[in-house]
Amino acid sequence: MQEASSLIRLRRPPSITAWSSTVGKKESEGPLGTCFDLIEKDGHFGQKTWEQAESELQRRTINLLLQKAGVAAEDISCLFAGDLINQCTSSTYALRHLDIPYYGIFGACSTFAEGMQLAAAMLSGMELPHCAVLTSSHFSSAERQFRFPLSYGGQRTPNAQWTCTAAGAVLLGQTGTPPYIRGFCTGRIRDIGVTDANNMGAAMAPAAADTIARYLSATRTRPTDYDAIVTGDLGLVGSRLLMQLMEQNGYELRGVHRDCGIMMFDQNRQDTHAGGSGCGCSASIICGYFLPRLQSGELRNVLYAATGALLSPMLCQQGESIPAICHVVHLSHEIGKEQTA
Repeated sequence: MQEASSLIRLRRPPSITAWSSTVGKKESEGPLGTCFDLIEKDGHFGQKTWEQAESELQRRTINLLLQKAGVAAEDISCLFAGDLINQCTSSTYALRHLDIPYYGIFGACSTFAEGMQLAAAMLSGMELPHCAVLTSSHFSSAERQFRFPLSYGGQRTPNAQWTCTAAGAVLLGQTGTPPYIRGFCTGRIRDIGVTDANNMGAAMAPAAADTIARYLSATRTRPTDYDAIVTGDLGLVGSRLLMQLMEQNGYELRGVHRDCGIMMFDQNRQDTHAGGSGCGCSASIICGYFLPRLQSGELRNVLYAATGALLSPMLCQQGESIPAICHVVHLSHEIGKEQTA
């Protein structure tokens, strides 16, 4: 690997050989509803609690990934997985039956990109057949942990986002077929003093601007060199702020920026206020919408900039501000001239 200004350019870019996505009823009714592999209308996923439901959401998604890839669980060298619930319990309880070497990771809503970076780095530097990445979120389990139980009936503020009930999974290997992970840029913690847990877009936008600008500068590229610069879930509020911050850095994102939180729902019809959020938001959209288009060549180069609000409900109640992070992954239909399959 080569490193400069936090840029990691992989000499042997791994392929994303398979992917799967699962969403709930509300997500399936949005503009991208036909892109996802599985749709579950029952928010409980046949389980007794919301937390058990999210574990079942992950189980179905990873099982579908194995099925689509035609590999067995024992063929996977390691699995990076995470979610929003304390101690990543949704992932741990979902995967305990598979007997796959497991890394539990947490980057809030940036977890999917974090996992892709770790899996790509491991595959690029070691002789491994397969690594997998899996993340999820569930509206009801997240509301109970970060805000109020649904039975409380609390009012949502206009800048609040809707945690998606969704999951995404990818399988990485050295097959020499697109799409590839060409490189990445690891985020730095940014905190501008936002204390409102309902205003995560504003808290995360500076982190997104920082990592995207660092990647563009290190690669000497411009936003127009990419078919899309995809943020994880800044929503309407955070996306507007990102545009302003990037303009201050000398970059114009208009026409190339896409935000998964905005893409997931119809803002006029579905009443999700500032848009979608959650680990599963960008994971399911990357898997359901962007990877198929990168595989076919409809899209050639995409920067995936997943953002995460690293908040603790307890510390927010104590008046602490919300740190944020953004991890960038370069997804491509082709390998760079300086790289080999």
